[in-house]
Amino acid sequence: MVPYTDSIGAHVRELSAGHARVTMADRRQVRNHLRSVHAIALANLGEVATGLAMITAAPQDVRSILVALSVTYLTKARGRLQAECRCEMVLVTETLEQDVAADITNPAGEVVARVVARWRLSPPQIRTAHSQNGAR
Repeated sequence: MVPYTDSIGAHVRELSAGHARVTMADRRQVRNHLRSVHAIALANLGEVATGLAMITAAPQDVRSILVALSVTYLTKARGRLQAECRCEMVLVTETLEQDVAADITNPAGEVVARVVARWRLSPPQIRTAHSQNGAR
């Protein structure tokens, strides 16, 4: 669905309403010069987890877009990494913004990075009589 996200080779391991667990292999394509996973690859992994958790927590017809991303890097990231996010179900009756957090852990279970994504959620567009009649 999001071609750029494929660049990190993320795999969805668990997905349910308001919960996502996504993994990424430590491979040369996502590494930096310090022989650890690149900061932006970590940010991307966290964004994927928060986005999946958010869209499964919101009603199906709600539109969402990322408007801010904050990442705290705690230690070098090596090995198969896992991002996990849980968020509450939201009722979207008007445009709102919601912060959603994901922790990224290494194989030892240590948190290597924490990602906070701010998602703007909008209710379905109100269709006008003109668009309901099939006119374009």
